[in-house]
Amino acid sequence: MLHWFDSIILGIVEGLTEFLPVSSTGHMILTNKLLGYGEETPEQLKTFEIVIQFAAILAIAIVYRHKILQVFGLGRKDVVKGLSVDAMPKRRLNMLHVILGIVPPLGIAFIFRDFIKEIGFHTAPVLWALVAGGIYMWITEYLYDSGKIKRTAETMDDISYRQALLIGVLQCLSALWPGFSRSGSTIAAGMLGGVSYRASADFSFFIAIPIMTAATGYELLSNIDNFRSGQIDVGFLLTGFIVSFVVAWLVVIVFLRALQKLKLKYFAWYRFAVAALFYLFIMR
Repeated sequence: MLHWFDSIILGIVEGLTEFLPVSSTGHMILTNKLLGYGEETPEQLKTFEIVIQFAAILAIAIVYRHKILQVFGLGRKDVVKGLSVDAMPKRRLNMLHVILGIVPPLGIAFIFRDFIKEIGFHTAPVLWALVAGGIYMWITEYLYDSGKIKRTAETMDDISYRQALLIGVLQCLSALWPGFSRSGSTIAAGMLGGVSYRASADFSFFIAIPIMTAATGYELLSNIDNFRSGQIDVGFLLTGFIVSFVVAWLVVIVFLRALQKLKLKYFAWYRFAVAALFYLFIMR
């Protein structure tokens, strides 16, 4: 039986981990296990996880609302000495950047969706994904900090189409391998391509909006009968939604402000620790 306390815990875990490079999938599986749920997630819990993921999407959309309007050409244009910013030679993030960043992972996820659901969400693949993703992030940051990668994009507006495509292609790692971390793969991919740490994080969070919307929409349609049945408590859903929204919003704000101190290697070490917990509490 689902309890309101579980709603709060799962909402916090979703909000904390969805946009950090630590794998929300791995954390949700581990948390479900620690709360007493088996590896086979109850139908009501699947419905709940869709709801709290939507809350996280809404939080990130609010954080980047001005950039969303800009991409659609609806935002206010900055004016400098009588010239609108669009009249200047500086690049601007546009819809093509977003498309290049989201089409590869969405296409891969759609083509291999049955394989991913059947095999990818089992504990062993997720455990190894936590480890592999941590190593990938660690190596990337070493190359980045050692000066072996030339930095050419300081902000999202500086990102080139080639860099956006590289981020989209490497994001396929997380689409094919649950637990690898979508945000971890995109932030590291941006840094490998010469995008600054801050701009990589910004672009990772920004393209998460359409990607997560598509993924959540698909899961919603697949589990629509759970909503129609009315068997899940509305209060349980609402509690998780609010908690997930508030925590996700705070996490993104704090993470973006503390980027210089929050190195990827620290997240890599954390992932190794979570993998150890996976082994001790789930696989043994």
